[in-house]
Amino acid sequence: MKKMLLIAMLAAFSAIHAQKGSVLVMGNIEYNSQSGSTVNSETKSNSFIFSPKVGFQFHENWTAGIEGGIGISKTELTTNEYSKSKSNIYSLGGFLRYSKPLNQTFSAYVDLGSGFTNQKNTSVNSVNSSDNTANGFYVGLTPAIFINVNKGFGLNFNIGGLSYNNYNYEDGVNVVKSFNFNFGKAFSVGISKHF
Repeated sequence: MKKMLLIAMLAAFSAIHAQKGSVLVMGNIEYNSQSGSTVNSETKSNSFIFSPKVGFQFHENWTAGIEGGIGISKTELTTNEYSKSKSNIYSLGGFLRYSKPLNQTFSAYVDLGSGFTNQKNTSVNSVNSSDNTANGFYVGLTPAIFINVNKGFGLNFNIGGLSYNNYNYEDGVNVVKSFNFNFGKAFSVGISKHF
């Protein structure tokens, strides 16, 4: 009986930390590595992205805050001649989250994020090298699950979402627009803490 009472008290204390007026601090880390080869070529690519967020829960189910991102992506292609490219990616924006507790341990939420992004690209091959910079904006919608591990500290899991990116390159000619629907095709893990 004492154990049940203790578990109920801990669960209630954890739920208090996710109530109105709490501050959310979280971050996601994504890593992707791919390699492929054909008879005459070999390709290797790696990417790493860190995405922190800080928000204020202004209502039982609503949180608003700022989000950022820093990432690097590298690709190497070996054919008759060698070439590689590297991209540094930065972003800063805001997000709005709607969350719904399923029980004391699990919550479902969806984040709507939008902001500005910057990308610096470098390409090198056996003949020459080039650098270019692009500025743009992004919009993303990401559903996820939060698992409360202990006192408002927990793990976040998502399996993709919906996003739109628009980049304008400094040369004034190139514009890249991308629409991604990768729900069920991506996986991301993060940690978060409600204060």
